[in-house]
Amino acid sequence: MTSSKPNHRYLVASDFDQTLSFNDSGRVLADIIGVPNFEDKVRGLAGTHLVQQGAELAYLLRHDPDFRGVRTEHLVEAGKRVRLKNDVALLARMLGEGVEGASFDFVVISAAPREVVQSALKGIVPPENVLGTELAYDGSTREINRVERVTAGYGKVVTLEEQELRFEISPDHSIYIGDGSSDLYVMHHVNSRDGLTIAVSESKDIGRIARRTVLSDNATSVLTPILEDVLGWNAAAIRAHYARHGLSVLGWDKVRTDWLTLQPMAVPADTLAEV
Repeated sequence: MTSSKPNHRYLVASDFDQTLSFNDSGRVLADIIGVPNFEDKVRGLAGTHLVQQGAELAYLLRHDPDFRGVRTEHLVEAGKRVRLKNDVALLARMLGEGVEGASFDFVVISAAPREVVQSALKGIVPPENVLGTELAYDGSTREINRVERVTAGYGKVVTLEEQELRFEISPDHSIYIGDGSSDLYVMHHVNSRDGLTIAVSESKDIGRIARRTVLSDNATSVLTPILEDVLGWNAAAIRAHYARHGLSVLGWDKVRTDWLTLQPMAVPADTLAEV
């Protein structure tokens, strides 16, 4: 990415489940309505490739009888019960304040129902900056009768492009933060247009795609590669920036990991050389 100049604007888009939160909102919702085998249902859908990865909950909400009783109030309650990572509110505030020469527009793009994520981030991120799966309800029964839009897979790409147009951000000034397989499409997309992608999990699938990986239980940790790679700050300046916001960087290990799988050859290499 290009280094910052006065008044440069950047779009920071983040996933929600296990990126800004510790737990999965679908699991929380299942606990609320008493569905004990949520993970089995998700694995079953993933195995059939019936829906895009990340869209499993949207499918269950519309088609699984166990989820037929879900109403808006259940989604809102699930959002209230989701455990956020430390200092999500501080992350939003630090991005909102910007830094000298650069400002940031912060949006959340999640495959989870929009009502869940808006509830979880109430008072932290403006509701219009929270984009999620959109559901429609029957006027009499209040049941979910259709899925208007799913922000998973390629749906995240479309949503990100819409936000770039909304904020008038060039593609090379887009930054995407995610944790799992449902983020692969959008990360490929951002990388191909010279943006920055940041993974917050050790998943090998996403680690191969993301330009940077940051592991921390503090949400503000994603600022490190933004300040370092986008704005060109050194470690001392980054530590000082955290300190101004009441945070001390106690440990910072910069490690590149190579994933290797080795096995014995059926025929030793020196034998092949003799043939």
